[in-house]
Amino acid sequence: MTEAIRNDYEVSSEGAVRHWDIPYARLEDTTPTASLPAALLSVTDGTQLTGTVLVVDAADSMAVIDFTHSMVYEHDVRNVLTYAEGAEATFGAINVGDPIYYDRSATMPAAAKLSTSPLDSTGAANPLFGFRVPANDNDTAAAGAATASTQSIAVMQIVGD
Repeated sequence: MTEAIRNDYEVSSEGAVRHWDIPYARLEDTTPTASLPAALLSVTDGTQLTGTVLVVDAADSMAVIDFTHSMVYEHDVRNVLTYAEGAEATFGAINVGDPIYYDRSATMPAAAKLSTSPLDSTGAANPLFGFRVPANDNDTAAAGAATASTQSIAVMQIVGD
């Protein structure tokens, strides 16, 4: 029997690349913006599939989202660690290797959909989006400090765990 790669299946020596069309109605943020993080709706808090929006198609209300495991993108990340009574309460530096969450809190700045808080402002679980990684060989210092800030950092997204 001759072995062959099926023509309807993509393969890559770089690993699996996952770009899928997702209806806006299935997203946490129903007005997605290209280059920003996205999370799909889920019946269980903290279990959402997350990725990075590549393209938005307003005419069809669809977004192409990159769900590739270990893909690295630069994202704005809020350095909030905890919330109290619905408001940001504590903050900390974001170090290489720190977990980054898709934060559904209404208090998040418009362009920042990610934070270092495992819980949102209502106390519900935020889904793990990925981890901070160095953007280059010299990017090893902590980003931010113990005061509120939004940092532009490299984040390696994960899909499932």
